[in-house]
Amino acid sequence: MSTRTVKRAFKFRFHPTPEQADLLNRTFGCVRKVYNLALQARTEGWYQRQERVNYNATSAMLTVWKKSEELAFLNEVSSVPLQQCLRHLQNAFSAFWEKRARYPQFKSKRRSRASAEFTPSAFRWKNGELTLAKMSASLDIVWSRLLPEGQSPSTVTVSRDSAGRWFVSLLCQDTIEPGPATTAAVGIDAGLNHLITLSTGEKIDNPRYERADRKRLARAQRELARKDKGSKNRAKARVKVARVHARIADRRRDTLHQLTTRLVRENQVIVIEDLAVRNMVRNHRLARAISDAAWRDFRSMLTHKADWYGRDLIVIDRWYPSSKLCSACGAIAEKMPLNVRTWTCPCGAVHDRDVNAARNILAAGLAVAACGAGVRPQRGNLRPRRPAVKQETRRATAGIPVL
Repeated sequence: MSTRTVKRAFKFRFHPTPEQADLLNRTFGCVRKVYNLALQARTEGWYQRQERVNYNATSAMLTVWKKSEELAFLNEVSSVPLQQCLRHLQNAFSAFWEKRARYPQFKSKRRSRASAEFTPSAFRWKNGELTLAKMSASLDIVWSRLLPEGQSPSTVTVSRDSAGRWFVSLLCQDTIEPGPATTAAVGIDAGLNHLITLSTGEKIDNPRYERADRKRLARAQRELARKDKGSKNRAKARVKVARVHARIADRRRDTLHQLTTRLVRENQVIVIEDLAVRNMVRNHRLARAISDAAWRDFRSMLTHKADWYGRDLIVIDRWYPSSKLCSACGAIAEKMPLNVRTWTCPCGAVHDRDVNAARNILAAGLAVAACGAGVRPQRGNLRPRRPAVKQETRRATAGIPVL
């Protein structure tokens, strides 16, 4: 595979001055206000007049809003992020019409991500320094890695998380080198006791970062609950809770990035199951453990890294009986209680439940590759219709402790 040129976002932390922070906070508020006004106008236009209000119409509305006395504060910030949020709303409606997403929701001051996007007309990039519109000084960015040589960002997105940390994301053209040549293939079985089990027999421990910081998180949440609503002390306590959550998320994301990068570098073919995570977390006794495992993030990282480095990622149907199928003779066990972690097939083969499942997943994926890439094995008559939930997550209903 030859080298590829892709658009890649490089995210860095930065430390704004008080003046820069004030301007960015006002920009975030204006972006949220314009987005909500445009969404309200489009919703009323459809439900009251059966009229589709498009991007051009909302852009004209923005001009009128900025001239009104009530919304004159919109002129205090750069107009580019305001126009960009209207484009994002248009993309959200396009995804809704194509049935790829739900109906767009209004942005909340507390629950929505504070961000603003700048195009080249609203920032200056010179000698490795970034200066945004209406700012006199460049941003104090912590350069944890180098940008692609000779490339300047096409868009800049500034954001602030709930823990009060500031980030800037630079979208640049980057050249992706092909991964090292290999013919290895691996099947992956996801779980809770072990994060993943490979068809090679290797088991990756589940770090359980949320459990490790559960006491710290509970203490911070208790302190938050004791503060008076609307007080400055409550705002400070809320930030402390957010910092604990950020610590958990950062460590989890770092582990998943290292793991997925290693799998993509070492294997040409990677086979996983199509897990219905959204359905699984409806089990309230397992939702915390499943969310901590972050299976969805794991699959998302595998997907885009496999695409970048020319690897084949095959997803088999979630109804494939990987745990009950003997990888040696192909016989299917009638029953496989969840407390059985090792079992013996009538053919004499002794199986570790998770390793056997990973090997069966690999075999099914290789069969898919032989028949045609992108084709998933369909669920047959091997098992009755059940809710779309992986069997290994039903321990609570079976009376078997999970953690």
